[in-house]
Amino acid sequence: MNQSEYPIKQLADELPIPESGKQSVVLTDNTKTKVILFSIAAGGGLAEHVAPFDATIQIISGSASLTVGDESVEGKPGTWIQMAAKTPHSIKAETNVVMLLTLVK
Repeated sequence: MNQSEYPIKQLADELPIPESGKQSVVLTDNTKTKVILFSIAAGGGLAEHVAPFDATIQIISGSASLTVGDESVEGKPGTWIQMAAKTPHSIKAETNVVMLLTLVK
């Protein structure tokens, strides 16, 4: 198995937490999926928005308050959320957070 062909990453260590706000890196973007890793400083987040594709959110580390549609969700490591395209959602980091967003095109 060629490691460059099959990248293996420790997501919690892949992207440092910024001093404030958020940063992100695209892990993959092809015809079927786009996977984005976010690191969000405590107090930072993403305002309510929608994605054009079905999506999943997975909290890798930290804790956050999320809204998905009309529901409020407390996110912690292991939280996994599946959303239909155009579902309004937002996130506010309670502590430093690492989150994985997968868009299914």
